[in-house]
Amino acid sequence: MATTTAQLILTSTDLLSDSLSLSAIATLTGAGNSTGLKSTGGLARKTTTSASQYTLFAAASYTDDKAHKVYLKNMETDAGLYFLISVGGNEVGRIYAGDWAFIPWSADTTENANDFKITPSTSASHTLEYMIIHE
Repeated sequence: MATTTAQLILTSTDLLSDSLSLSAIATLTGAGNSTGLKSTGGLARKTTTSASQYTLFAAASYTDDKAHKVYLKNMETDAGLYFLISVGGNEVGRIYAGDWAFIPWSADTTENANDFKITPSTSASHTLEYMIIHE
């Protein structure tokens, strides 16, 4: 059984009236069980050269309604450059230069194409680091 652990640490001395120190840790397991996620698409980078939408992960390529996890990181340093994240045609949010995200994804194919897509903010070259960990 594969064991993969995800950890998030948030700290700030000026966000709240007191210092903030928050830590969460989880062992990534399959949907409804304690079996570790054992597959990955590998860590990769995509450099875009247009403002067109790109499909990172097609839902039809993954098992429906499972505990897939998607990691994204905007590798850019220009604060104005972002990637718009969409799942199934719904905007999830934007990750700006240096931002990262770790998002659960069900790859649900029952109602509509639930593909995981990105749209760069401009046609200038943008680089995104990404990985899927899946069942």
